[in-house]
Amino acid sequence: MLNTLKQKWLAIKLITRMDKPIGTYLLLWPTYWALWIACDGWPNFHLLIVFSLGVFVMRSAGCVINDIADMKVDGKVERTKNRPLISGLISKEEAISLFGLLIGIALGLVLTLSWPTIYLSVIALFLAASYPFMKRYTQLPQVVLGAAFSWGMIMVFSEAQGRVPTIAWLLFAANLVWTVAYDTMYAMVDRDDDLKIGVKSTAILFGKHDKRIIGFLQLLVLGLLFTIGDILAFGWPYQLSLVISAGLFSYQQILISNRERNKCFQAFLHNHWVGMVVFIGIFVEYL
Repeated sequence: MLNTLKQKWLAIKLITRMDKPIGTYLLLWPTYWALWIACDGWPNFHLLIVFSLGVFVMRSAGCVINDIADMKVDGKVERTKNRPLISGLISKEEAISLFGLLIGIALGLVLTLSWPTIYLSVIALFLAASYPFMKRYTQLPQVVLGAAFSWGMIMVFSEAQGRVPTIAWLLFAANLVWTVAYDTMYAMVDRDDDLKIGVKSTAILFGKHDKRIIGFLQLLVLGLLFTIGDILAFGWPYQLSLVISAGLFSYQQILISNRERNKCFQAFLHNHWVGMVVFIGIFVEYL
């Protein structure tokens, strides 16, 4: 009995990627950018808890539905061939039940918010649930992921200010573009396998121009973040965070320069520091 429980917990931990928190970080930092800006640096405890837990729960749900959608292809990809649904550690029925439970928890969280934000959460659910299937139909699944990873920022402003101002959409755009950039690095890891099995991605779409396009997207992110800072009259702490982020982006370009799988994956992981640095810049501005 104890061994069975341990196995089930291991399966849950692996399928929700609790052992790999990078996705949570990449979703959490931009949510905090929006939360601090929308609340003028002083988010109340309720909003902080709801959106922090919401990020963790929805990221976990996204991982589960992604593995369900990819059951037929994960076994053919080097990086994913040992995932719990492929190894038999968890059944498809159990995974679907887990997804339903996580969505139920997310619903419980969002029901503590206002009705306009609850309505917006329907779009968040649609984006999170549809993204894993987009790689079958479009070369731009990373754009859908970017929208899914950014929609929480729109919900933050809706709840904190009762409206969605221009600054919220600029933050949404910056994060969407950033997501496309770093998830293209991630897709570069699987590009050879994806080409064999017919899975689509921006890494395949961009082809030999991948590094240049990622560089352009990174510059666009910095430009959008600079514009946001200019509108909000942020000072040197925020501007310094953008300079540091530019340096981090430059390092990522070095990592992906030879398109080596491990280095591309390192570059993807490295984006956690970009999100954290920008948040520190915003946080200091409101002290």
